[in-house]
Formats: sequence, C-alpha cells, structure tokens
Amino acid sequence: MELNQALALIRRVPDFPEPGVLFQDITPVLGDPGGFKAVIDAMASEVGSDGPVDAIVAIDARGFFFGAAVAYSLGLGVVPVRKAGKLPAVGGKATYSLEYGTAELEIPSDVIKPGQRVAVIDDVLATGGTANAACELVELAKGEVAGITVLLEIGALGGRSRLVGRKVHPLLTV
Repeated sequence: MELNQALALIRRVPDFPEPGVLFQDITPVLGDPGGFKAVIDAMASEVGSDGPVDAIVAIDARGFFFGAAVAYSLGLGVVPVRKAGKLPAVGGKATYSLEYGTAELEIPSDVIKPGQRVAVIDDVLATGGTANAACELVELAKGEVAGITVLLEIGALGGRSRLVGRKVHPLLTV
C-alpha cells in the first residue's frame, strides 16, 4: 500500500470528544496491515533523514506502537517515555501542560547513554507539550535529539511553536 492510501485510512470523527472538535482517529491505520507497514516504512525513512540515530524514544501510549516498530525496522533499541508512576527506575521527570492542568512524563534511568543521538516518535503532534517534554528528558539523560517524527500533526494547535529549533517530521499535517 502507498503512504497516501495509508493516510487516507485516518477516520475523521466530528464532534468528538466534544461538539466542534474534529477528531483524527488513527486506529484504522493501526488495524490495516498494509497501512501500518506503509506508515512504519515512511517513519523509518524520516528518522534516517536526520543522520545516524542510536535509539528511538517512543512516547506513552500510542507512540509505543510506532516507535517500537520503527526501532525494529532500523535495528535500534526503543526507550519508552512513560506517564508518571509507570517506571521502576526513573532517570528524570518533565512536566507539560494539558488543556486543564499539567501532567508528567518520566524516562527510565541509564538507558540513554551520554552522546547518543535519539529520534523521538509519537502518533500525533497537537500542542507540542508531550513532544517537548520527551525532548527535555532525552537531553536530561545527556542524549541528543536528532528529530521528532509523528504520523499526524494538527497544525492549528501550534505544536511546532514549542519545538523551535528541532527537526519535526509529520507524515501528514491537517
């Protein structure tokens, strides 16, 4: 399947989770073998465009699907950046803003080595809070963020403005 066909699988759901919101549902892409493969191949290609990468950081939760598959495709390890309270050995924490409050992400200790070039992968770039927090955690571990790759960027939410100076690679921007 071609990438454009895979991206066409994204389902638009009006008025979810509340009136006036057009929700971008990526689950049809995950459930379609050809669509999922096309997206993973494209993401792996984008990661490679940033030069050599030593590891993939995948953001909790749907970023795990994409990050693990891309890491496997490229022969790399995958480092899960988790929501607070999920890791037994925490190497660092970063707080990010939500619509109504804040949340925290954590990175496991001693998994990213100083100087490693790391690609950050997630499903959607919306406001940029989680992607920015993940980048901060990579840098806290003394790694270097090579770039950020996402399936979908929701441009109207301005997430790139929180990632100034970073390479951002969406497969689709709406």
